[in-house]
Amino acid sequence: MNPRIVVSAVCVFDDAGRLLTVRKRGTDKFMHPGGKPEPGETAAQAASRELEEEVGISVAPGDLVPFGRWLADAANEAATQIEATVFTAPTLINAPGSWTAHPSAEIAEIRWLDLSGELPDDLAPLLTDHVLPLLAAQADRRG
Repeated sequence: MNPRIVVSAVCVFDDAGRLLTVRKRGTDKFMHPGGKPEPGETAAQAASRELEEEVGISVAPGDLVPFGRWLADAANEAATQIEATVFTAPTLINAPGSWTAHPSAEIAEIRWLDLSGELPDDLAPLLTDHVLPLLAAQADRRG
């Protein structure tokens, strides 16, 4: 059995409906902001902390909305799985503009992903195998 890493991640959307993705220093795959919980942290607390540390977006743990929990191949560690709890950040209602994100900590680059366009081939398996198909299915039901 492959080793497993527990992580929390957050889907953040801008006012154009684009999804925030990040690339960690020394890696080539884009993924959600997020990371491993510290001892005693809940999944939401870890997601909130990592979101602020990695991209400077502050969302209280209680304001994050549970989106799903999946097992996926780790993007940057061979023969390893992640057990990911994914949340969505609340939309910015009655606020001008969008979230302002900037790379911090171990993040080398951020990219806002247009979900209506062709998807790049440098996305993490959690995104391609689980999150993006669910987001597409939700959009189809709304559409």
